[in-house]
Amino acid sequence: MHLKDAKLYNDMVFKTEMAVGEGYMDGKLTMEEGTTLQDLLTLYNINRQSVGKNQIVKTLSNISKKLKRFQQSNKVGEAQNHVSHHYDISNDSYKLFLDKNMLYSCAYFRNEDDSLEVAQRNKLRLLAAKLDLKKGQKVLDIGCGWGDMALYLARLEDVDVTGVTLSKEQCDLANQRAKDMGLSHRVHFELKDYRNLDQKFDRIVSIGMFEHVGVHHYDEFFKKVNELMPDDGVMALHSIGHMSPPGTASPWLRKYIFPGAYSPSLSEVFPVLEQNNLWALDCEILRTHYATTLQHWAERFAKNRPQVVEMFDERFARMWEFYLISAEMMFRTGAQMVFHLQLSRQRDAVPLERDYIVEKQKEYEALERKLKLVL
Repeated sequence: MHLKDAKLYNDMVFKTEMAVGEGYMDGKLTMEEGTTLQDLLTLYNINRQSVGKNQIVKTLSNISKKLKRFQQSNKVGEAQNHVSHHYDISNDSYKLFLDKNMLYSCAYFRNEDDSLEVAQRNKLRLLAAKLDLKKGQKVLDIGCGWGDMALYLARLEDVDVTGVTLSKEQCDLANQRAKDMGLSHRVHFELKDYRNLDQKFDRIVSIGMFEHVGVHHYDEFFKKVNELMPDDGVMALHSIGHMSPPGTASPWLRKYIFPGAYSPSLSEVFPVLEQNNLWALDCEILRTHYATTLQHWAERFAKNRPQVVEMFDERFARMWEFYLISAEMMFRTGAQMVFHLQLSRQRDAVPLERDYIVEKQKEYEALERKLKLVL
């Protein structure tokens, strides 16, 4: 590793993640002689626990934890600004590294050689199975992205789907996709904060949105989920989390990529479920699936890097390289994981044995072939 600014020596001790991230973005930290950014970040993650025992690091970490409420503030209005910072840069930029259906969350690799497109479809199928849909139901997708989950559900089942997002770019494209597929009579997308919804939904799904809620808003989130569902309603929640004790989000990630974001420990989620009288009907942990997803994204990003530089600049390209690679390493060698929670107020809102989830996936896979939805 070559440090081209002597100031980095101190900064990497006292504000490690910010200094390394900004140093790489600015070209002041470069990897030499065949070593890669992956090598550096893997080494860092392997030694993270030992580093965390250093008294200076512990002191700085404790100070950061006391500021957690302010770091994760996502009030109505403020949350929209945070989302816009990341998602409204350009739909075209996301097309350069996502799968063709533009799913921007952890895929589900049932086989090692699954393509990114196949693995993303696997994820949708798994979550659809956990919703245990019935004909005529109303479904809500909180944080709907570019709409593929909602469109997938409406093509497989006779249900009406409403998607909400705080990104204008996402909302516009999602509604156009629904129109192009002839589904706008049963699927529509709104530029709206979920907290401003006032109707009931039989099923709720949320993929990759919970990370933007913030621990101090969890009670507000699950209270609203309770308000939006009938007693026998079911929610499938897909979120990044971590297996270590509660902490704070990377300051570099908060500043440059996801303002207000935080991936929780399950110990921060379950007490709030209990307080809101919600059954966790099912919990599944996806351990390395996101690492593989991010690897695919990073490879596609690298392939299209010249276009990214042309659309933005070199510093932006280096920023996204650092984001994708560092995130992959956190899922591959760090504490990050993805969890699925299936929630309801009633313990028997879905079948009591998990077998139906597997059977429903098989049924949907056959239906995809019949409807020619095979990728």
